[in-house]
Amino acid sequence: MGHHGLKKHFELMAEYNQWMNTSLFSALLGLETLEIAKDRGAFFGSILGTLNHILVGDIIWLKRFTGHPANFTALQSLDELALPASLSEIIHADIAPLKTARENIDSVITHFIKEMQEKDFAYNLTYTNTTGKTFKKQFGHLVQHLFNHQTHHRGQVSTLLNQQGIDIGSTDLLMLIPET
Repeated sequence: MGHHGLKKHFELMAEYNQWMNTSLFSALLGLETLEIAKDRGAFFGSILGTLNHILVGDIIWLKRFTGHPANFTALQSLDELALPASLSEIIHADIAPLKTARENIDSVITHFIKEMQEKDFAYNLTYTNTTGKTFKKQFGHLVQHLFNHQTHHRGQVSTLLNQQGIDIGSTDLLMLIPET
């Protein structure tokens, strides 16, 4: 990532994640739960299903990240959260508690990234996936996956909203990249 290192890159991604989720949940305020929960043929069915899946993915990965020897204090609050039983679990069936949970996790992500040091990215993390398979992968790449996964599924949500005539505004990371 050039001379700035991965930490700066991930700080930008954490900021982008928070910014996009704020835009997304603001756009959802005017919609009924029935509309949000309606199956629209997305991979996780509905807007609600997709937003829950992003939260599920984040919780699963952040809990795996507690296995890093740096023992990040930002991740300690995850102990209170149950490990999702499946990738399609609906943790919150209503938008208000989902928004609160999203804001909490986004705060955890921001603090977790701030706590990291460049040397932490090279660590090879061993984890077990939801089907019980064990993997060992470079931590920096796994953090990149966390952000990429969010972006991918948020794109699906913005499409579903767009199909209903709801524009969430700019979604470009470019908007947050500082001028040099």
